Amino acid sequence: MKKFISAAICTAMLFCLAGCEQKESDTVTEFEAAPPFSPLTEIKEGRKNIYLIIKTLNSDYWDVVVDGAKAGGEDFDCNVYYSGCNIENDWESQSRLMEEAVAAGADALLLAPNDSVRLSAEIEKVYSQGVKIVLVDTIAITDSYDVCYMTDNLMAGQLASAEMISQLHEKGYSDDENIQVGVQVCATATQTINERLAGFLQYWSNNAPDNWTVISDIKFNEGDVDRGCQCTEDLLNNYPDIKGVFGSDNVSTTSLAATIKKKERTDIVVVGFDYSSEIASLINSDEYTASSVLQRQFNMSYDGVKTALDLIDGEKMEQKFVDTGITVVNSNNRNSPEVRETLDHNRG
Repeated sequence: MKKFISAAICTAMLFCLAGCEQKESDTVTEFEAAPPFSPLTEIKEGRKNIYLIIKTLNSDYWDVVVDGAKAGGEDFDCNVYYSGCNIENDWESQSRLMEEAVAAGADALLLAPNDSVRLSAEIEKVYSQGVKIVLVDTIAITDSYDVCYMTDNLMAGQLASAEMISQLHEKGYSDDENIQVGVQVCATATQTINERLAGFLQYWSNNAPDNWTVISDIKFNEGDVDRGCQCTEDLLNNYPDIKGVFGSDNVSTTSLAATIKKKERTDIVVVGFDYSSEIASLINSDEYTASSVLQRQFNMSYDGVKTALDLIDGEKMEQKFVDTGITVVNSNNRNSPEVRETLDHNRG
């Protein structure tokens, strides 16, 4: 029975969030289109050409992805170009960039889809032309790609939920207290975010105390930190019993951490994804309680470049999905070998 309730809650909240996305996106009419491709490596005649398209520029998380692709190009002797969007829901720019890459002679694409559904048709078109496609970070709703390097996001969401419950208990909150947890996401058009949220809600409904609830008013920031900070302030102002906040991605986590610190809300547990300076400052503080799920995004693009070259040479992938792994960092384990190895790994 409880599993049925869990599934119902997840479905209802994801449906509500999808509606929220439509409402919010209607208010956003203009943004700067993605820039042309830039070379990441020295460009040499006769080498294979790999084009990387990331979700958004000027992001700690995606900077690491770019670093991984650059290192891969240098180590495996190929030309690597890259571009990305100025806002994370700009799937139209990604579609245009895919066309431009093919026209420029791309042998393979490394793509992190901004929209798992809307980009599927363009992905299928490019794939049908013989261009190898390696997805990184996010899956697309199509079979027309060679392999995807990414986090097991359903499991990652469950792990984040377990961490929230554990940290709330460690903070001293009892099962009998009325506690609310707020949620913020960057987008709902990607399968990555939907799976993380579904995993978080499923684990929560099966394991959290009955008096602890997830606020159904899920905040959506469109990949913009300033907007995310305002979303966080709205949560703090509108829900007096809020004692925890969950960010499903780098932008949401950065926004939550920055606002919690600005407001000096040491009573609130923050659980998020990745390792921006904002969440790191909370994890490294004795005043705040924070955790983050670390991904291995350097590996996603570095291994993606190597695999793309293997595919060009005629090799076949035995699996469509490669889990690159995760590690949770908090104040208790921040100096552990596992955490340090993961952070060092993402620095290349």
